[in-house]
Amino acid sequence: MELAFIIEKFVLITVIFAISLGVAAYSTLAERKVAGFLQDRVGPHRAGPHGMLQPLADGLKMFFKEEIIPSESNRILFIVGPSLALLTACIGSAVIPWGQQLTFGDKTIELQVADINVGVLYIFGVVSLGVYGVMIGGWASNNKYSLMGAIRAASQNISYEIAMGLSIIALLMVTGTLSLREIAAQQSGFVNWNIWVQPLGFLIFLVCAFAETNRTPFDLPECETELVGGYHTEYSGFKMGAYMFSEYINMFVSSAVMATLYFGGYNFPFMNDLGLSQNLITILGVVALFIKIFMFIFFFMWVRWTIPRFRYDQLMNLGWKVLIPLAIANIVLTGVGIVVMDLI
Repeated sequence: MELAFIIEKFVLITVIFAISLGVAAYSTLAERKVAGFLQDRVGPHRAGPHGMLQPLADGLKMFFKEEIIPSESNRILFIVGPSLALLTACIGSAVIPWGQQLTFGDKTIELQVADINVGVLYIFGVVSLGVYGVMIGGWASNNKYSLMGAIRAASQNISYEIAMGLSIIALLMVTGTLSLREIAAQQSGFVNWNIWVQPLGFLIFLVCAFAETNRTPFDLPECETELVGGYHTEYSGFKMGAYMFSEYINMFVSSAVMATLYFGGYNFPFMNDLGLSQNLITILGVVALFIKIFMFIFFFMWVRWTIPRFRYDQLMNLGWKVLIPLAIANIVLTGVGIVVMDLI
């Protein structure tokens, strides 16, 4: 029984890891296709039909490109930086419920690697660790532009994690649980999605997600106009690819978390009224979750090519003077609403 459980989890981890890498790879293509659409041009279209093999070409180029390690850098930490960034990006998906159970005879398979009762805290722990990959890589490069980008990344992530955590507190007051599976299960009906009771909390979480993933307009750690390339200025080849992949995997995981916390996760309208088998409903739920995730990823890309980059002082002012007070106000309003509903 234990061996079967280990094999089941190993297969699930492998599938999720492969999907994460696949989504990250084709997000690079989607990024350029969306940019081309918004700028009235074609985008990549030469590698394969409609450019569909472009991610494979880019991956092979980065894999076979010459690896350059600066002579004055800290060699060990220079390698650890991108490795840690990619690792922390991948492990965030472990607590996300990708769907309900699949049943084969008397065997039930949970589409979640780890159903822990503090899943939300786990996500925040992983998010907090993510900045170490950037910070170590920037410092180990022994380059002033890289160090400045790493310092910006650390300050930015710490600042926006506070507002993100406060926005989640209001959601936890409503749901009463830290388990992502329980939060998803509570949103079984379209009217029960948490976005209807926590719109302000979702907006704060969304803005903080942009900052945590270093996406435009919060991509100050890698600001080309000021810092050449920021924390990965000295990186090339596969290590540079690891940083790029970690950013896109973070975007994928962030989209999955937002879809689970606020948009019902694997739930979709009228899922319990279709009269289908449980396995088929589970598969449709997985499809529904990925549709929501891809919509968020498209939104990330749309914003990148629409809104200009903030100045660093504007970014910090937004985090400390706007989002944190708004998140605290949202907690107070949520508490008042809960008390009023209990009295009624």
